[in-house]
Amino acid sequence: MTPLRQKLIDEIQLRGFSPHTQDSYVRSVAGLARFYHRPPDQIGDEDIKAYLLHLLRDQKLACSSLIVAVSALRFFYGQVLHRATAAIERALPRMKKPVCRPRVYSVQELERFFQCPQINRRHRALFMTMYAGGLRVSEACQLRVENLPSDRHQIRVVAGKGKKDRYTLLSPRLLEELRAYWRLYRPQHGWLFPSTLFPDRPLTREAVERAFTEAVARAGLPERGGPHCLRHSFATHLLEAGVDPLTLQRLLGHSRLATTTTYLHVRQERLAQVSSALDLIDFGRARRSDSSTP
Repeated sequence: MTPLRQKLIDEIQLRGFSPHTQDSYVRSVAGLARFYHRPPDQIGDEDIKAYLLHLLRDQKLACSSLIVAVSALRFFYGQVLHRATAAIERALPRMKKPVCRPRVYSVQELERFFQCPQINRRHRALFMTMYAGGLRVSEACQLRVENLPSDRHQIRVVAGKGKKDRYTLLSPRLLEELRAYWRLYRPQHGWLFPSTLFPDRPLTREAVERAFTEAVARAGLPERGGPHCLRHSFATHLLEAGVDPLTLQRLLGHSRLATTTTYLHVRQERLAQVSSALDLIDFGRARRSDSSTP
């Protein structure tokens, strides 16, 4: 490992960023160095800008991925190399984040999904846990058996996003499913969902994403953005059931209520009660008026 890479990792760890963020930032800086075949501290502002345009135009990188790359390079040149702020702003302007509405499954679609006989019990228990507790993929992977105090009907999320602990829901139906899963698989080493290849380690994010893609296809459901849509569906369905946004904010572990309220746009029972403005027009009255005009 080069001293420059180690310095970047040290700065990331000192700020308490997650391992996922560390990997993303290191990959982004390494990608820039590989593109120009020289160390990143020898790359100028115009070259950095040209590299970002390459990612956007030639690599067709998604906007969200490009935002991560910009954030990583801003951090590297600002916090590691201490390049002047004005130079960083010129080469790496802050990108406007697109407003992406959460994509969700309906209750009927999830009924089909969870009852699909082609999905094995292990994966079904995992996906039901993510949906029932509104968990992120990384949070589900890191669950340990002691994080599920069944007498309190709660799931304890340890060091979730932002290294925050929280409690969310452990429904009786989920507890029944997890007990059946436990009797069948007997997971070891304390992990609720251990890796199949390395039982002493938790399941990886990549393994969950692959399993979810296969399960959605087997259930005959449309793709709606990967396993994270189970968390979106949890939030939307609870709002539809009348749970107030403040309670939902705590269950989801959001720092800001504004993040939670993004789910309000899909409350179907409210949308069903709203008429289109076009329906307010009485076309018959307009025709009657025209026919009576001499």
